[in-house]
Amino acid sequence: MNEKKPKRLAIIASKGTLDWAYPPFLLASTAAAMDMEVGVFFTFYGLTLLNKKIEAKVAPQTNPAMPMKLPIGTKELQNIEWPIPNILANNIPGYETMATAFMKKSFAKKGVASIDELRDICVESGVKLIACQMTMDVFGFKTSQFIDGIDVGGAATFLEFAADSDISLFI
Repeated sequence: MNEKKPKRLAIIASKGTLDWAYPPFLLASTAAAMDMEVGVFFTFYGLTLLNKKIEAKVAPQTNPAMPMKLPIGTKELQNIEWPIPNILANNIPGYETMATAFMKKSFAKKGVASIDELRDICVESGVKLIACQMTMDVFGFKTSQFIDGIDVGGAATFLEFAADSDISLFI
């Protein structure tokens, strides 16, 4: 019998900020909903996305293209994008916290699932979540810090999965 193998998606998640947490979980959960076999390799700063409690923040100073709509003033003023130069973003106390709160509020207002919800969907959908062993060793992470249901492996573990993938992404 000639069974058709499901399509396979391999993702490397290397960043742990809130804005960079969405792409791997959105793509993985969507691919799983499309009956694809999905594996995500969490390495370097992306490894923090497997922590039991995700504390990801937005780093607006590293993304000068990020539009900010400030929820202050009149309704007309709230709809204006206020470009904030990196020099100011780096020097305003609490700016990262404020930008994170604004992003979370904007996503919730538009009905976008939270990172925790997307990650839960991935786990429930059978997405293979692989924590990078080398990164764990280098930064001192312990398996007990992470959610249940993940795998721990090195580059070879991920590459074995990715070798048969139809789509491979580095995020």
